[in-house]
Amino acid sequence: MNVERSHLEGVLQLTPRVFTDDRGWFKETYQAPRYRELGIPELPQHNVSLSKKGVVRGLHFQRDPHAQGKLIQVLRGAVWDVVVDLREGSRTYGQWASFDLSAENHRQLWVPAGFAHGFQALEDDTVFHYACSALYNPAAEDAIHVFSPALALPWPLREAALVNAKDLAAPHFGG
Repeated sequence: MNVERSHLEGVLQLTPRVFTDDRGWFKETYQAPRYRELGIPELPQHNVSLSKKGVVRGLHFQRDPHAQGKLIQVLRGAVWDVVVDLREGSRTYGQWASFDLSAENHRQLWVPAGFAHGFQALEDDTVFHYACSALYNPAAEDAIHVFSPALALPWPLREAALVNAKDLAAPHFGG
């Protein structure tokens, strides 16, 4: 597995080895001891979403003490994925990083607790999988507006963005 570290401390892009032959391909997507060595804990909750091209989901996070780390990957299609550092006192607080994830490139992304996360589907029928380090707690749910001017995120399909009303009602970063 190839591991690339982001400038945002703790954020990792992982590219597993993919074994291909005339039948298709095989890859290992999670092995607890190996991932634990990278600082990725056990992942007790797994979620899958299906999105049309242009759909933006995010920027979501859970407040302490229910904050979640997320190991994410695209099972079909492609996304532009973004994380925002919300860890007060961090040298990169308020900074963001983006990643191109697709079924074709097989990349995974580890997003530690303390980050907001979102993505935009770049293809129809994009299937997105995320495994979480803590169980979802509705009372701890929070979000940042996806079009926060202070972040100025360059959503690739901004003009075609499909964002639900709940995410559009989220507060702007720093505001």
